[in-house]
Amino acid sequence: MKKLELKFLNEDGKTVTYSLDNPVEPVDSAAVTSAMDEIITQDAFSSSGGNLVSKKSARIVERNVVEVDLA
Repeated sequence: MKKLELKFLNEDGKTVTYSLDNPVEPVDSAAVTSAMDEIITQDAFSSSGGNLVSKKSARIVERNVVEVDLA
């Protein structure tokens, strides 16, 4: 399963990550940047370290799980 991770810095200077499942690909970096700016402007989310103050990064993460048969 793929996720889009949006990473922000809060008022304490700590990284806060929000994950969105099943992102549309290819990712439109301009749209992601605009959405992250809007999240900061609207104070849409807060964290234990205060409000989000800046964008840090965004990335697609894919996790593959393979079950191991225990004999």
